[in-house]
Amino acid sequence: MNNNFDVIILIGRPAAGKSEVIDFLKKTPTTERLNRFHINDFEEIDDFVYVWETFEIDDILSKNGKPRIWSDEKYWFKDPFIWNLYIERVSLTYRKKLAADQNYHQKMTSIVEFARGGENGFAEAFSYLHEDLLKRACIIYIKVPYEESVRKNRRRARPGMEDSILYHSLPDEKMEFYYKTNDWEKLTAADKEYIKIKGINVPYAAFDNMPEKTDDPVKLGKELERVTTKLWSVWKK
Repeated sequence: MNNNFDVIILIGRPAAGKSEVIDFLKKTPTTERLNRFHINDFEEIDDFVYVWETFEIDDILSKNGKPRIWSDEKYWFKDPFIWNLYIERVSLTYRKKLAADQNYHQKMTSIVEFARGGENGFAEAFSYLHEDLLKRACIIYIKVPYEESVRKNRRRARPGMEDSILYHSLPDEKMEFYYKTNDWEKLTAADKEYIKIKGINVPYAAFDNMPEKTDDPVKLGKELERVTTKLWSVWKK
């Protein structure tokens, strides 16, 4: 068995701290990352890239007099199935990596990142992840209340950097519409260690980001080590 996780599904509310965790891991030397967090050299698959690409394609269509496909001019989605399409793309990207290299996870950890809201948001997203990914995956949930998510979403906004993973931000009305509620507590109520998805028990743990830790590398590292140590003990069973 490798000393690293194969796949980590990193989720939470918008601006909860997911991208800050990935940025921290990028700046951590491989040996330290493996020893403390069981995370090898890694590649991230962040569905925000697909979200922003959708807006860009629709803008190009509009500019050329063609009808927009998935979003209106203010970037509201026309069809909620788009969220599941993004997860299908995540799975497809991941499976291409496996197909290209059967020993991929001997030297690499995949980190899949996305946010979802609504009464069934995470459960529905999980149901569109492919079994090839799920059977190798653990879940880390960055836990903050909605109000903290709103505060940090406002803080990270950088005009002109709307396509940036670290600095993109949502208007308050979209935060409320898409993310005011989520189903994390419901999903984890039945079992303290696993979420069952398509019959597969996927280990999970929550990174408590209250009070905020992702703004301080020392606090972030300490909490991440607590979470990944707990997750590793479940993963090895």
